Order: sequence, then structure tokens, then C-alpha cells
Amino acid sequence: MDFRTACEEVQVLRNAGEEVTLTVSFLKRAPAFLKLPLNEDCACAPSDQSSGASSPLCDSGLHLNFHPNNTDTLSCSSWPASPGLRWEKRWCDLRLIPLLHSRFSQYVPGTDLSRQNAFQVTAVDGVCSGLIQCLSAEDSLDWLQAIATNISSLTKHNIKKINRNFPVNQQIVYMGWCEAREQDALQDRAYLPAFLALRGSCLYKFLAPPVTTWDWTRAEKTFSVYEIMCKILKDSDLLDRRKHCFTVQSESGADFYFSVELDSDLAQWERAFQTATFLEVERIQCKTYACVLESHLMGLTIDFSTGFICFDAATKVLCGQLR
Repeated sequence: MDFRTACEEVQVLRNAGEEVTLTVSFLKRAPAFLKLPLNEDCACAPSDQSSGASSPLCDSGLHLNFHPNNTDTLSCSSWPASPGLRWEKRWCDLRLIPLLHSRFSQYVPGTDLSRQNAFQVTAVDGVCSGLIQCLSAEDSLDWLQAIATNISSLTKHNIKKINRNFPVNQQIVYMGWCEAREQDALQDRAYLPAFLALRGSCLYKFLAPPVTTWDWTRAEKTFSVYEIMCKILKDSDLLDRRKHCFTVQSESGADFYFSVELDSDLAQWERAFQTATFLEVERIQCKTYACVLESHLMGLTIDFSTGFICFDAATKVLCGQLR
């Protein structure tokens, strides 16, 4: 590309508007034979009459079936003189994204702006797939559903293995990524990735998935599931253009706003939260809280078998009971 052509392309990009779609051809590593000076005197050069499907210029994954493990050191003298020289295709991994504990998003990072027919996948170690553009919204949704299904399957399998090391009252019910809306949100960074986990009596909010037992003690936030309220938001309750959102209200009254990517993710979270709450309520059965009634310090016991009991904190005299 000469300087004049480059300037013309820069000008086209400047005048293209707010959204530009670029198609990039990427050659991971040029095979050694592409670097050779081919000419008519070279008897070992591939024939010009070969089809495009079998040409080494069409696929960076093509290799010599004669010596597939030594393409880096191929030279003109090392090529076989046989006219039956053939080329074979093989898969070439440009980027490998492990799906366990990975996350995906249709949104421009940190915002509520959804990309058209596009998404990206980010592995737990931060390796990103880059923007994957689909031909239609249906194709994009199909890919997202397939990726979400695989992530969910891998997560469930991993939870089963981890739960072998935890007692019955500390079992993991749910683990997964979401986006947390910042309370003092900036316009260009309103959302940040958050990893949520429901284990035993607690809801944990992490910056990254817990790997070791020690990681569970380093959660950014921890809530008792029987002291918080989860609300799945309707369209009229949403704060911005993000769909599939829910809030968690803590015992202090603070609201935490979360967003997930798909409707299936939201349904999975709701089922998991209800299950975790039910299991914990069934386990503890009874809980007593301190309260104030007409300037007197009282105790309020919530017993899931006998009902509500209110008593004087000093004398333990029963003031009332509601079954």
C-alpha cells in the first residue's frame, strides 16, 4: 500500500459515520514456502493450474503432506520433485477461549449500548475473542445461547466437584458472571463485571471467580440470603437500555443493580436465589432480632414452625405471638 492509497482510506474512514464495519484477513504465520522467491525456473513451485481451494495462498492452515512437521524449515531443495505434490487443509487455532468461568457480552463495555448482531467472549484469564460480528440478529442470538449453554454446563460440573469439599450447609447453589451498575456511575463506565455466587447462607460478590478456599474469604461483598430481597425488574423498572436486570436490597436498605445478558440467565439466577433462600430458611428454622417498641428494647423471634414471637429483652416476658 502506498502513501496516497493510505491517505485515501483514512479519509474514507473519517467520512463513514459513527459505525464502521471492517473485514480483516488475518494470516497467523506465513508458511515458509510463501517466503521463497518463486519463478519459472523453480521446478518445485506449485502449479498455477491448481485450484484456489488447494492453494497455499488461500489458507494459512495448509501444509505439505510430505513433511507436515517441518514446514518452518522448508527450502527449495527440500521440496519433493514428484509432480504429485499435494496440499492438505488442517484447522488452525487463531485464538483459544476456555469457556469455564468465561463471560460474554453484546454491550459496549461499561455501557448500556447494545451492539448490532455482535458480541465478544472473555476468558477468566482476560483473553478476549475480539468483536465477533454475525450476519443477523438471529445468528448472534443462536451463538450466544450456545455459548451460554456450554458455560452453564461447565459451571455445573465444576460446582459438583467443588461441593465435595464443603459440608452440606456450605454447598454452592450458583456461580456466574453479571454486570453491576455503579451507584456513582460515569457516563462511559456505568457497568463493571461482577461474579456472583450463592453458597450456604451467603450471597458473594467477587471481582473474579473464587478458585481456592481462601478466595471465599476475600469477597468484595457478602450478604445473608435470608436478610436480603431480590427483585426481577420489569421493563418499566429498568434504569437504562439494558434488559434482563434485577436488584438486591441488603439489610441496610442499599440497592445493588445487576444486569445479565440473556433471559435464560435471568431465569437461572431467579431459580437459584429461591433455592438458596429456601434451603437456608429450612436449615435455621428460627431467627431472633433485636428491635424497639415504644422506647423499650424488645426481641422479635421469627420461627418458621410457630410463627412470630415478641418479648421484652430484659425480662423475657412474652408480649405477643402471631401464628
